[in-house]
Amino acid sequence: MSKITSKLQVTLPKAIAELFNIKPGDEIDWEAAGEAIRVIPASKRKRARAQPRDRVKFFDQATKRQRERDTARGPVPAAAERGWSRAGLYDRDGAD
Repeated sequence: MSKITSKLQVTLPKAIAELFNIKPGDEIDWEAAGEAIRVIPASKRKRARAQPRDRVKFFDQATKRQRERDTARGPVPAAAERGWSRAGLYDRDGAD
């Protein structure tokens, strides 16, 4: 167990540092995780999460691309025009 110093510093246990290959001078991230705190070595850091405004922008761009694909593909034919229906695919009592 580590103690917090008056300068709010923490000593990382040697076994943990060795397990995650953390050396003096390496950077670590502190992340709130509910009622716990996660310590993430810089070498294990995943790509930073996008900010909410960026996520909305990415969603809008993806939606636009999907609408363009839907427009290029044209309307989906009705079941009668396809020659089959979704229900017919799952009808196991029918003739084989």
